[in-house]
Amino acid sequence: MTPLRTIAGRVECETDVKKSRFVAVVDRAATEAEARAVIAAARKADPAAGHHCSAFIVDSAAADPKEQRIERSNDDGEPSGTAGTPMLDVLRGHHLTNVVAVVSRYFGGTKLGTGGLARAYSGAVTEAVSGATFLTRERREIMTLELDHAEVGRVESELRGHGVLVVGTSYGACAVLTVAVTDADSTAALVASLTSGRVIPVLDGHMYAENPD
Repeated sequence: MTPLRTIAGRVECETDVKKSRFVAVVDRAATEAEARAVIAAARKADPAAGHHCSAFIVDSAAADPKEQRIERSNDDGEPSGTAGTPMLDVLRGHHLTNVVAVVSRYFGGTKLGTGGLARAYSGAVTEAVSGATFLTRERREIMTLELDHAEVGRVESELRGHGVLVVGTSYGACAVLTVAVTDADSTAALVASLTSGRVIPVLDGHMYAENPD
């Protein structure tokens, strides 16, 4: 299975096809609401453009992405299938998620035809995406460990040394270490060896870590 990727941040570019200008924006969006906000902002930023075509893909980080994946596209007045779908295909082709693309078009006086429009819109998104920094999204299980104050530093250091992502530490009657791991079973075994079996990690959901591609 090809791992899903996202982008590190917003990218923009402008392309010209037969005197028509295509201003492309590709940005991060963790939810459908965030994606639509980016689209609305692009429309507001370029009110003179005749079309603001869009496509986005978002996955919920709180559940199985296969069940929560949302894909949308919009031709915004262009002939059906000539803008939004080609743009969406570019995002799919790069295995991107949590991303939105908007292309604002300024008509240059020459009709491009359906094939020309599809190539222009997909090309604008491809050009923008080529300037992005990619991050691979990796699912990690969240685990909490209750430790004595005197041992939390040692255990945290050992876990970090084994590549475990430490999310945070809180202090009360005992220290609670929250970690994000790729293999819960091996982490539980490591914790057991570090604490002579006294500490049993508790699963507490999952998250997605983003690493440079």
